[in-house]
Amino acid sequence: MPTPNEHDQHGSHGPGPGEVDTSLGFEQSDVRITGIVVFLASLMIFVGVCGVLTWGMGKLINARLNREDGPNTKWTTTVNVRELGNLPNNPELQHKMAELTQQFPTPRLQTDDGNQDVADLHQREDLLLDHYSWIDQSQGKVRIPIERAMELIAERGLPVVPASTQNEALMTGDKRPVISNPLTDGFAPTAYEQDEVAARMAEEKQKMATAGGQ
Repeated sequence: MPTPNEHDQHGSHGPGPGEVDTSLGFEQSDVRITGIVVFLASLMIFVGVCGVLTWGMGKLINARLNREDGPNTKWTTTVNVRELGNLPNNPELQHKMAELTQQFPTPRLQTDDGNQDVADLHQREDLLLDHYSWIDQSQGKVRIPIERAMELIAERGLPVVPASTQNEALMTGDKRPVISNPLTDGFAPTAYEQDEVAARMAEEKQKMATAGGQ
């Protein structure tokens, strides 16, 4: 250990960089635990003060909430739902809930991923595309099936634009419309609809096979 005389020689700041003997390969002076003890004590005091401050702030906030909302009652006390256990399955209650959901104002949440809605939309579109229907009965306007419309276009051709209109100069940025073949024949069925059709055909084949076997 260094003697008091050595401390006096080097001063309060210890030896300078050139006065340290590095030939031994290790630190020759002892570690001063005073700084470590002071640091740990300061850290404990800081943690204690922070804990007291946060506890006091929580008490003040809860006191103000109780003054504004009133004290907790049996209606506001948190219930441990684990003690209730799993509720039993009740078909009558489920049926009642299904009836109530149908009375909710629109728009309602979908009960599936929307495939059935798309299929229903395509069925309504098929009714318009594949059957005759009135557009305006007072004016005698009728909607014809798309197959019949395609036959009429194949027989008569598309309406021809008058020559006067064809020869008119186009405005800046405009261009003449060009019809590309083949024309679209409508929407494409979704995968859900294709699966429904395949299942329906398989069921009909099974019925026919059963009837033929009998």
